[in-house]
Amino acid sequence: MTRYLTFGMSLSLDGYIAAPGDDLGWSVPSDELFQWWSDRVGATGLALYGRKLWETMSSHWPTADQQPGATPAQIEYARRWRDMPKVVFSSTTSAVEGNARLVTGDAVTEITRLKTEDGGPMDVGGATLAAAAMRAGLIDEYLIVTHPVLVGGGTPFFTALDNWVNLNLVETRTFPDGVLLTRYQTRR
Repeated sequence: MTRYLTFGMSLSLDGYIAAPGDDLGWSVPSDELFQWWSDRVGATGLALYGRKLWETMSSHWPTADQQPGATPAQIEYARRWRDMPKVVFSSTTSAVEGNARLVTGDAVTEITRLKTEDGGPMDVGGATLAAAAMRAGLIDEYLIVTHPVLVGGGTPFFTALDNWVNLNLVETRTFPDGVLLTRYQTRR
């Protein structure tokens, strides 16, 4: 049996995970959606991060629970995030801290190896890393949290593919502010 790999992120209706200039201001989650993301982090056996997403997350979440005005939900998320094992894929980063290890070699080879190990489900985050896993056919589920905004460009959720990937819809859920979750499993 192989470990299950999910690629899930917030995206704009026109398919971007970040607007030009890496602007994420359009994707601020409601309390309900934030709790949903937090519960996902709590259930993740191993998170796989690309360099840019790692830099974004590791610059905030390690100490977010100690910030003035941190909400109970932010405190819970920060603790879950710190506890979650992480693998960071980067050829330019020299070291990572916390509950993380750095992989500088071929990401597809390492993700393929990780999928054969025992352990809980894995999440992949970051457009470049996810694109490599997507092209290699390693993603078992796509979790798309669509925000009702058109940003006109930026970092796309999906990459160019060599072959079609057929999917089965397994869940839809509506969150406040017109945000829609869709989950699709890869047909094998």
